[in-house]
Amino acid sequence: MIEEVSKIKEVSKKKNNRITLGKVIQKCILYSFILFLVVIVIVPVIWIFGASLNPGNSLYGSTMIPENPTFIHYYKLFTETDFPIWYSNTLKIATGNMLLSIVLTTITGYVFSRFKFKGKKMGLMSMLILQMFPAFISMTALYVLLLQMKLLNTHLGLIIIYAGGQIPYNAWLVKGYFDGIPKSLDEAARIDGASNITIFRKIILPLARPIITFVALTNFTLPWMDFILPRLILRTADKKTLAVGLYEMVSGHQNTKFTTFAAAAILVAIPITILFIYLQKHIVQGLSSGATKG
Repeated sequence: MIEEVSKIKEVSKKKNNRITLGKVIQKCILYSFILFLVVIVIVPVIWIFGASLNPGNSLYGSTMIPENPTFIHYYKLFTETDFPIWYSNTLKIATGNMLLSIVLTTITGYVFSRFKFKGKKMGLMSMLILQMFPAFISMTALYVLLLQMKLLNTHLGLIIIYAGGQIPYNAWLVKGYFDGIPKSLDEAARIDGASNITIFRKIILPLARPIITFVALTNFTLPWMDFILPRLILRTADKKTLAVGLYEMVSGHQNTKFTTFAAAAILVAIPITILFIYLQKHIVQGLSSGATKG
């Protein structure tokens, strides 16, 4: 009897050792993969930062760790180019798009989440289908519309296009998050005499802070990185955004300011990086909740 118990213990111990060894191997593979991804992301950033500190204009002679680092390219950005104008234009467009998108998408998501009306199902299906079509297929129509409305070569026209184009995806996401907020809160507020606007402003919006943060950040980032629409709509030098201005700075046979371009890339990435790090918790929570609830 004692021998059988001993054998059972030995078998159980070996089994536990195999399980432990398997877990260690899985963790090693997982951490190795994560480390590989980190290297892929970090190395180009370090290389671009090093290139921005290299003297001269060519990237071919640049190194990741410059022998004679200099900040002259950062100085030239603000003294020899229109970088401050491009930066302020992009900041204005990104902020305006963010605010307008928040208003449009939260109201649209609230209406589809809380009210019953004819065409609701068709409207939701239409928003879902519209997400399948890329924005550039409507560029000719957008150009003609802005021309007729006298909004061509204006930041307002660009903001309207950005905000309107983001409604299908963001409203669907926000609606999914609102569906997860108990309707009993609305009913209790109505018993106390609250209107729909009051319920939306004082109950729904405070509870929906994660998804609103996610929508705000994504709509701020889009104009910051976009090139095609500003290139099509903005025609004069004083209206250009960062993407257009930096592209024109290095395009052509005579423009070789690639190290200055690297310095600009670092400055462009800093605000977005800080925002993502600071708001990471709300971003992940808002995206996951909006995608799974409803």
